[in-house]
Amino acid sequence: MRNDPASLAAAVLARVGGPANVTSVAHCMTRLRLGVADPAAVDGEGLRGLPGVLGVVADGESSLQVVLGPGVVVEVTATAATAGAAAVRTRVGEGTADLPIQVGESTAAVQPQASEPPVGAADRVREQLRQRNATPFKAALRHVAAVFVPLIPALIGCGILAGINGLLVNAGRLPGLTPALASVASAFMALITVFVGYNTAKEFGGTPVLGGAVAAVIVYPGVAKVTAFGVHLAPGQGGVLGALAAALLATRVEKWCRGRVPGALDVLLTPTVTVLVSGLVTLYGLMYVAGVVASAIGTAANWLLATTGALAGLVLGGLFLPLVMLGLHQALIPIHTTLIEQQGYTVLLPLLAMAGAGQVGAALAVYARLRHDTSLCTTIRSALPAGLLGVGEPLIYGVSLPLGRPFVTACAGGAAGGAFIGFFAMLGDKVGATAIGPSGWALFPLLAGNRGPGMTAAVYGGGLLTGYAVGFAATYFFGLPRGSRVAASA
Repeated sequence: MRNDPASLAAAVLARVGGPANVTSVAHCMTRLRLGVADPAAVDGEGLRGLPGVLGVVADGESSLQVVLGPGVVVEVTATAATAGAAAVRTRVGEGTADLPIQVGESTAAVQPQASEPPVGAADRVREQLRQRNATPFKAALRHVAAVFVPLIPALIGCGILAGINGLLVNAGRLPGLTPALASVASAFMALITVFVGYNTAKEFGGTPVLGGAVAAVIVYPGVAKVTAFGVHLAPGQGGVLGALAAALLATRVEKWCRGRVPGALDVLLTPTVTVLVSGLVTLYGLMYVAGVVASAIGTAANWLLATTGALAGLVLGGLFLPLVMLGLHQALIPIHTTLIEQQGYTVLLPLLAMAGAGQVGAALAVYARLRHDTSLCTTIRSALPAGLLGVGEPLIYGVSLPLGRPFVTACAGGAAGGAFIGFFAMLGDKVGATAIGPSGWALFPLLAGNRGPGMTAAVYGGGLLTGYAVGFAATYFFGLPRGSRVAASA
């Protein structure tokens, strides 16, 4: 039975110290991300035991991730944000908008200033842990996620429509409808740089529309008349990387202007100078440089799979689960987006998706070996459908990670599946995904390649089966000591 989102949100808030302890609310595809004022008030065990909570992950000393799964996370986030905002208004004595909801890895925190600095040993330890976790690299990853993750729903929707349209065109069906479908599916990708610029300025404290305006220069057809570094620019040159750099520059220029332009002239001069300076630098520098980098990414990805495909697939498929655990997978989002923009699909995502296949195989082996552990088997039965569709958190946090060794053998299954797909890439059969986000069986509608949909689906399906088989065998024979048990955490 599906849990009521309002009841689940209330239960989650009660176990994180109440709405008054919530300082920020965010969500991605499957996780509710909460900032908390007092980490000591969080009841981690009680939170993990809630029906509907698939797992809990600490994300720094003052924030945590509550794994809820796709769909329900959106509704729970909205309820939690509203309740948290009401508590903030009561706390600081003002009533404005709700807590901001971000579809991404970060959000602006809304909290009152502390009346006095932290004191006591516990407070000093918490502050030391917070500073240790707030590394520039982790902060950069959070910013990257906040820029690109909100675009994933549109990428998925447009990617599926593009796949349907391709099937209709190849089959010669509905010729009157396919041009319209192509327009609907392609329009977002044609203007994705504008959305990247908008989100970048918003994330880094600038005016979002100015970031979008500067990034729009990249896709404006008139740039074909502009010469930079001795060559004519092409509309779209530099893509999302150029948009990211252009919007970052626009944010810096805008902040510089805000501190120097008189208030009476700010509304006129600041946006003008921001767009002018950033736009010209984008045209005469950033577009060219970003175009070179983007081309290098595409060339490197193609070369990697064509020459070392099996090895590359083995490494990428085997290491993706640890990357997800550390949050480092977010660094791949701009690369995926660049490849989709350049080639129509990313060849890296199907390789990485094999990690989920290894996870499913490992869970099945755990079920076979520990079938007398009723609570564990119940967890596996409830989590397997989500795992087959590419939502791996229930199996990770409820099964393989608590047991330890099955997490490693799951990585072995992912490595085998990745090597399978990489081997076919070496033979010239490239498998890609037209959007990022889904994996497992949910990725089939988004598959694309250079040898037709049948061959592409067959290679990807073969990779999944390989990942299942190797993950199962490695876990069954090497992943579980006799008598192993684990308490289900979901």
